[in-house]
Amino acid sequence: MIRNFFFIILTIFFLTPNLFGEEKAVLKKQEWDFQGIFGRYDKPTLQRGLQIYQEVCSACHGMKRLRFRELKDLGFTQEQIKQYAETFEITDGPNDLGEMFTRPGEPSDAFVSPYKNKEEAKAAFGGAYPLDLSLLTKSMKNGPDYIYSLLTGYEDEPPKGFELPEGLYYNPYHDGNVIGMPPPLYDEAIEYIDGTNASLHQLSYDIVNFLNWTAEPELEKRKSLGIKVILFLLVLTALLYVTMKEIWSRIKK
Repeated sequence: MIRNFFFIILTIFFLTPNLFGEEKAVLKKQEWDFQGIFGRYDKPTLQRGLQIYQEVCSACHGMKRLRFRELKDLGFTQEQIKQYAETFEITDGPNDLGEMFTRPGEPSDAFVSPYKNKEEAKAAFGGAYPLDLSLLTKSMKNGPDYIYSLLTGYEDEPPKGFELPEGLYYNPYHDGNVIGMPPPLYDEAIEYIDGTNASLHQLSYDIVNFLNWTAEPELEKRKSLGIKVILFLLVLTALLYVTMKEIWSRIKK
């Protein structure tokens, strides 16, 4: 009797999750080039992601852990990086008079935040602090798939019966299915420099690749080292096995 009772409870729990809480949307899993033991970053994809960040995301979100000089990993030359950095104004100082001053950016500088400080950022967003994107993909479970799903998951109208607060947006991938950030990306949101078709999928795919690179720029070196270590261990194991067979063959004699 008790056994049947628990079986019924478990069946209700798994088959009708909405009785116990909101049913979470299934993430839109993508085939990421950087995943797997042989995963690598695609430089054109990363360059397009940088363009998206600069033209769309940088208006609200900073990237304080990324320095201009690191863009060499994306295929940019030192001269291109220098010219790009100089388009930004950096607050520096104090000088000999104890005053702060502005100067053109240098390759050693970090990406410039859109706000002077955290308090200014929170004031601009009604008390909510816009996330720094430097480590975003590593700060959450299934980060790349989640961010892609969120960016492509906005719906024009909420489901029937769902009360959407005024000024907010329906997105089944966000906590509570409600998000305050307007859809940042949409078809042809920007015009790619390399002429790639700027569909919502492509834009979302490229920016997620870029964000994963900013969070894990050493991924390729780490995986390359890992493969070398595995090969070394395999060779070492084979040599030890041959040595062991040789030693035991002498003892048996």
